[in-house]
Amino acid sequence: MRLRPLGLATAAGTVLLCATALAAAHGDTPRRAREGTVPAADLLAKVRTCDRISDGLYRTDAESAATVPVCGLKGAVFWQADLDVDCDGQRTTHCNEDRDPWYQDDTAFHQSDGKPLRADTLPYVVVPGKSALWDPAAAGIAGGGVVAVIHGDQVEYAVVGDTGPKEIIGEASYATAEALGIDPDPATGGAESGVTYILFKDSRVSPIESHDAAVALGDRLARQFLAEN
Repeated sequence: MRLRPLGLATAAGTVLLCATALAAAHGDTPRRAREGTVPAADLLAKVRTCDRISDGLYRTDAESAATVPVCGLKGAVFWQADLDVDCDGQRTTHCNEDRDPWYQDDTAFHQSDGKPLRADTLPYVVVPGKSALWDPAAAGIAGGGVVAVIHGDQVEYAVVGDTGPKEIIGEASYATAEALGIDPDPATGGAESGVTYILFKDSRVSPIESHDAAVALGDRLARQFLAEN
């Protein structure tokens, strides 16, 4: 995970707004059909209020104020933040040193064959490292856990695939951004706000690189989450 400067994040938001406007003007639909059976609105209705479980607040970028709490509900934790695009892991046409100024050729968690994850094809989410603010592992959040990422009316199921700075939150892979209709460019893309991350406790996708497995497990846990909260 990178420490994205605030100025660049703002520029990314401008690019995203322009791209969205152009798409609307041409009648394009940049986002795909909803993934799974649970509507985004149903999930968002359950996370309108926050029972904070973090001991403090997170920043969304290195230069921004700390404003984001980690919240808890039965069976899940969640936060609402921005989306910085992570391109770390396997080197590909979309994810490499030339395309991503912060590129790293590894991820905290690996595929079943031992290789790093592939950011441009696998939807994954970056969680903050353990700190005095919050310990993800103690909350039942670990590598391979399933996450419902929501933007607008879209739900994308992802896995916990990487860890990042201890005081920054709000990052997901190139593939996650692309699936949600967010500009996936690691240097200029992303979303300034409006992204909700619901992480299901004690879940594990196996193998971690199987998106189909993430969707199947995520959809089941999302329905359970709605029933229990």
